[in-house]
Amino acid sequence: MSILDKLIGAATPPESEEKRAAARAEARAAAEPGDWLSAILDHHEAVETAFAEVKAAETAAGRTKALKNLGVLLNGHAMAEEAVVYPALADIGKMLSADMAYAEQVAAKMQIAALETLDPLSEDFLDKLSHLEGAVGHHVYKEESEWFLELKEKADPETQTRVTDRYLEEYDRYIRGGEAGASSRRPGEERSFGEQPLS
Repeated sequence: MSILDKLIGAATPPESEEKRAAARAEARAAAEPGDWLSAILDHHEAVETAFAEVKAAETAAGRTKALKNLGVLLNGHAMAEEAVVYPALADIGKMLSADMAYAEQVAAKMQIAALETLDPLSEDFLDKLSHLEGAVGHHVYKEESEWFLELKEKADPETQTRVTDRYLEEYDRYIRGGEAGASSRRPGEERSFGEQPLS
């Protein structure tokens, strides 16, 4: 276990599944159909599914492919939050929360890069994947139970609309053509020309 793994583990005490489910339910109740928060919650669920798919893969090739998909989803989601949502958090006076969110996502990107260098069927890989999943889970919990509820409550309607439009734009820019990009479209929007599922 690396020093970074130990730091992440020490800084991210696991919340119970009940607490996570309650936070998700509260965030869903605060979200509106098609808004930035509903899109983010959908993306959080897609990332959780992608972690499960990496763990379930039984071959090196399958696990490598699943890890690539997880990395694309995490990076697209993180970059959209970093470009749009975290600055909006800072604008409502939550600079420390925004700073922490940025730092946690940088650590996650570093862990994905480190996983790419490991034998996907090794115990080291599974240990690092488990640490990353725990860190991402804690980060998501903070967003859903605190940070994003405050943004939803405090930002004015114009800011809410701008954050929705820009978050979806940034997510689609990174994912462009991926199946994950389909979930960032507003309800009723058609898939644009050239969008294809991730292979």
